Formats: sequence, structure tokens, C-alpha cells
Amino acid sequence: MTIGACMIRPSAFVEPERGKSMIGTAAPAFSLARPAAHCEARAKILLVEDDDSTADYIGRALGEAGFAVLRAADGRAGLELALGPDVDAIILDRVVDHVGGIALVKAVRAARIPTPILLLSAISSTDERVSGLNAGSDDYLAKPFAISELLARVEALLRRGGSNSRSEETRLGADGLTIDLLTRTVERDGLEIDLSRREFALLEYLMRHAHETVTRAMLLECVWGLRFDPQTNVIEVHISRLRQKIDRGFDRSLLHTIKGEGYCLGAIDSADRSSSRRC
Repeated sequence: MTIGACMIRPSAFVEPERGKSMIGTAAPAFSLARPAAHCEARAKILLVEDDDSTADYIGRALGEAGFAVLRAADGRAGLELALGPDVDAIILDRVVDHVGGIALVKAVRAARIPTPILLLSAISSTDERVSGLNAGSDDYLAKPFAISELLARVEALLRRGGSNSRSEETRLGADGLTIDLLTRTVERDGLEIDLSRREFALLEYLMRHAHETVTRAMLLECVWGLRFDPQTNVIEVHISRLRQKIDRGFDRSLLHTIKGEGYCLGAIDSADRSSSRRC
């Protein structure tokens, strides 16, 4: 079977307004939007969920948290992706078409694949939770659930399964500024800095490109998930807020505007700046 796959970009989703349902059109078995090469994701999560509104809601939250999301709309498609390479964790609905959730878990474990698995189910009895865990899942979350709890459980699975998942950086640093991707904390010279989710995503991207100029288009695509310019000052506003938080009270500025080009994170050495593409 030919698999059409793409990757959901980090921050490409926005949670629905409270009280509004998210009803989408029927989704293909595989659903994924491939990011540009310069858009990094923290980890790749396989989401096996046959309900479109639930999948959209979870996918949006995962994307906002900086994960790449690979979605399968039935168990057969999910099993093919789970048996493939480069999946860091699996979120699996217990009841999906073609190959059930428990059968999928058993098949993954029979193939000696140690990828962490979080099983979702509307069945919350002790016996059902025990059967799901005994089948080989690493965690079990009953519906309905708070999205914050799901994200926390995914983070915990990735920490516990770090030796089995893809090697990735968990801390980034530049000129006294550090961010911890697991605890989502930011410090500068030992002082903790409180950031919003979007500010954290923006800073993470800038840190991954420290001492390089990043353009407005790159930020729109990789942090906001947009491949067009909405002609608003959203980037300028967030850059200004981020600059206030990471630079205020310190002797030197780290976040710079490169006129006509974009933005750069890093201490500028005026004696050694050979290119306007670096700072």
C-alpha cells in the first residue's frame, strides 16, 4: 500500500474556543504535513485516533507544545507507522477500526519495538486499565481528560523512554541563556524567566539558530505554522515581549533586530562580525 504522509508542524494548531465543537471532514488513514527543513520539532508523536474532532484537538495541543504529530485514522494504518522508524511515542485510542488498540499494542511489543505507548479509552474500570497495561502499553488515560494531563503524561513517557527514543537535545544554551525542553524552564545567568507557551516556542527556535539571522518568514512558518504573511505585527509584538523578559536587567542584550533581514539571538562582538547573517 502506498503511504501518503506529511508532518504536522509545531505550533500549527490553536486550541478551539471553549464551548465550540470541532467537527471536521473525514480524514484519510494517514495525515501529516511535512515541515520545511529549518523547522525542528522536539519529538515525533504517532496519534492513532479514528474520531476526527478528538484527533484535531489532541494534534493541535501537541503541535502547540512543539511536537511533530503523525496521525493515523485507523488501527491498520497506525500499526504500519508504529512499526516504522523515528516514532518517539504513540498515543493510541483503545477502540479503533480494523486493528483494535490492544491488538496494536501487542503487535508492536511482539516486534520488540520499545516505543512508549499511551492508551486512551472511555473505559476506566480497573480491570480494563490493567488489561491495557498488561498488553504492553506504558500508560493508560481515561476519557474525558484534561489536555494538560495528556501533555504531562507524554512528557513523562519521553523522559522514561529516552534511551529508546531518538537522540535529541533536552537543553539549549547561548551566552548565559539556557532552556530546558523537558521541564520547559528558562534561565539567564541562574535567574529563572517565566515565558508563555508561544514565547517559549519562539525562544526555542531562536536558540536553535543562535548567532544566525532568522527571517520573518522563517518565524511565521516554524513558530506560527503559517506559510503566508498575515500582514500583522504579531512577530514584532512577541519579539518585544520576549526581549523585555530575557534582556531587561542584564548588562548586555541578546535578542537583536537585524534591519532589513530579521532577528538574531546572541551576544554581539563588534570586533568579530564578519557577516550580517551572524551576530
